Amino acid sequence: MASILERNGAYFIMVSTGYDSTGKQLRKTITWKPEPGLTEKQIEKELNEKAVLFERKVLSGQVLDGGVTFAEFCERWARDYAEPQLSPKTYDRYKSMLKRVLPEIGHIRLDKLQPNHLMELNASLGTDINRRGLSFIAKEYFFDLVKKKNYNRDYIANQTGLCINTVYNLFNKLPISKSTVDAICTFLGAKLEKIFEPSKPIIGLSNKTIKHHHRLLSSILNQAVYWQVIPDNPAKRVRPPKVDRTEAKYLDEFQTAELIELLDKAPAQSRTMIMLLIYSGLRRGELCGLEWDDIDFTKQLLTVRRTSQYTAEKGIYTKETKTVTSDRTIKLPTSAFELLREHQHWQRLERLKLGDAWNETDRLFTQWNGQPIHPDSISGWFRDFIRNTDLPKISIHSLRHTNITLMIAAGVPLRTVSYRAGHAQTSTTANIYSHAIHSADEMAADVLEDILKPKSRSEYGIRVV
Repeated sequence: MASILERNGAYFIMVSTGYDSTGKQLRKTITWKPEPGLTEKQIEKELNEKAVLFERKVLSGQVLDGGVTFAEFCERWARDYAEPQLSPKTYDRYKSMLKRVLPEIGHIRLDKLQPNHLMELNASLGTDINRRGLSFIAKEYFFDLVKKKNYNRDYIANQTGLCINTVYNLFNKLPISKSTVDAICTFLGAKLEKIFEPSKPIIGLSNKTIKHHHRLLSSILNQAVYWQVIPDNPAKRVRPPKVDRTEAKYLDEFQTAELIELLDKAPAQSRTMIMLLIYSGLRRGELCGLEWDDIDFTKQLLTVRRTSQYTAEKGIYTKETKTVTSDRTIKLPTSAFELLREHQHWQRLERLKLGDAWNETDRLFTQWNGQPIHPDSISGWFRDFIRNTDLPKISIHSLRHTNITLMIAAGVPLRTVSYRAGHAQTSTTANIYSHAIHSADEMAADVLEDILKPKSRSEYGIRVV
């Protein structure tokens, strides 16, 4: 029941929300002041209505104030803003980031959160104080056991529910978390100490990752200001760590030619996917989302309409492209469509082998049974492939950088490059690929010098008498 207190012509409506750990009663309060000219009966009626409405909102959790903890506010932010407004992949990433943040500042009242708390958090994230416990690497016995049972990586990922990229890390003897280790041990029915050994503790985060955490916190606190829970955002008064600008990794034309030659011995689908990334510059999710209706063999056009993503909760799912400008139709060379013809023929043979077991999805790139391919599977395969070559250690996304860099170096207009890349603005392309633009600018200067440099009559082929 709401209680009402009158003071100097204003009314304080209070609703109890329980007691804290010390036994202190917790209340939420609003102030209401009647408009001039209302009779006592009108004031009483409107005051009671206000009190009933406020009590309903409090009891249903619709009223927040700065007295809630940061962790409690994050629950509301996740439910009322993040989950309905953000993409599943972005929301999943933010939840993962909050797992590091909440143990540090989740207990602090929202209205008591100060810049110094956020500065201490940034410092903690950058040291091994914030590590998430020990990580583990696989022993040789693990590989012997897996080989004996004839388990491959895709099968282990499907049976354990682990991300395929995590399983690739496991097979590459990279550190994995305790929760992953527990899932593997349960699946194999083996004791932890028999198939795993501790690696070094997970070290602090990079400045770039800390800056991503800071942006998330600032966004959450901005929402608190927008909802009038707090008057100001303390994150605005904290400078995140400086991040040195790094050049996007890419292959030059000679390295790209070497990669293409090495791909000759690669599995059919993997080779086609990598080659198509080199030809098109698509994002990984856009590549995995392609369907045969997106391919126009007659006009040699490829249309990007969707992207394929993965989260642990949703599994593999399809969503709209990153931005409006990401929906685009681009022309590819004849050799790309010859490759796609071969792939289409190969896929039809695979479909015939499986018969009714094949799942008809119309995707260009699929799992063994026709289901959409896991986006991480091609990343893991390419990482292993590159590791066994003399090429620079690039990621699958570096192929996009390679495509765009080579186009700029070849003199393709920036607006055309930006459209093909699916960037919303040419400035985005210019900022990311400034290295290629500078190189092209130097080439342009050399060409201009050749054109304008005074030449002798004999150089023009004019006979001098």
